[in-house]
Amino acid sequence: MVQERGRFIILISIVLISGFSQGMLLPLIAIIFEQDGVSSSINGLHATSLYIGILIASPFMEKPIQKYGFKPLIFVGGILVFTSFFLFPLWHSLTFWFILRMIIGIGDNMLHFGSQTWITTTVSEQTRGRSIALYGLSFALGFSIGPLMTRLLVIHEALPFIISGVLSLFVWSLMFFVKNEWPHETEGEFQTVNSTTSRFMKTFAIAWVAFLPAFGYGFLESTLNGVFPVYGLRLGHDVEMLSLIIPCFAIGSIVMQFPLGAWSDVLGRRKVLLISIALGIISFICASIYEDSLLGLFITFSVAGMFVGSLFSLGISYMADLLPVSLIPAGNIFIGIIFSVGSILGPIMGGWFIDAFPQLSFFYLIVVVLVSIMIALLLHRDRLKN
Repeated sequence: MVQERGRFIILISIVLISGFSQGMLLPLIAIIFEQDGVSSSINGLHATSLYIGILIASPFMEKPIQKYGFKPLIFVGGILVFTSFFLFPLWHSLTFWFILRMIIGIGDNMLHFGSQTWITTTVSEQTRGRSIALYGLSFALGFSIGPLMTRLLVIHEALPFIISGVLSLFVWSLMFFVKNEWPHETEGEFQTVNSTTSRFMKTFAIAWVAFLPAFGYGFLESTLNGVFPVYGLRLGHDVEMLSLIIPCFAIGSIVMQFPLGAWSDVLGRRKVLLISIALGIISFICASIYEDSLLGLFITFSVAGMFVGSLFSLGISYMADLLPVSLIPAGNIFIGIIFSVGSILGPIMGGWFIDAFPQLSFFYLIVVVLVSIMIALLLHRDRLKN
């Protein structure tokens, strides 16, 4: 069995391939449906299936991980993901693909919750920002590579799905070398419904503001990957250029993920979040101005990714700062739920927005969401745990 360092590498490898799969799936299916003549509203609604799966699974994650440990949860999640990818080429159908995307969402949530909770409950508070930044960096790296797979559509529609399934299967098999562990718990803490309800209420009351960055990241991820390809095609940009522009956001986040995490260890999570969001808002305002320029979109997507591409990992670190260790699993569940809500609302609102307001830039919607999160952070005052 691998030691702690090897386990960490395997866990972030799982997150990397999960990011790759999600980064591929959203623009790939969006482009396939747009070429099939599916409306942007239906296209956006269909993209929510992945996050509906995440949302459905989230409330049921804590008890299995307390009973069986981290490893079985990650095992089952991996099986759901790679099996679904292999099934995509069997039947080109809106309903069938909706179901498969939802199953992948369930599997991805099991992978992320297991690995995320394993990492957040075992790293030291002094290095938490950096450790979670590596977690976020691996997801962003995979997410930035994923959209490049849309270029394989010219060879065969099934090829991206098969490649993603094979890669998921390979990385999943590495878990055979990891020893199972269980999260920390207080004796008797997980035995009753009342204690569970009380714990969730306490978690939300303490750390609700730390969940908002996850909402923002989910909204950004799903709209930029699931709706922007449709918007970009309507602007007159071709598929090959869009497949290169979309990863720029994730590449930008890769560049700044670790520095922002390290700075948050020193300066404080809230301060770094406020600065990052403010710069992200400016970046998307510039994107709305230069959206007809390919160079403008390359630059603004990259700069925006540098600052708001780390919202999820910074939010996790902020949440772990605010909560005692016994409440971190519940906090991770909330992170997953809020991320899913943002991810579901993103394609729905984005698809509706570009249909209802064709004269307005799609990026205005993103600016409004980021401004709302920034206001909430400004109004909140930290109550750090003792």
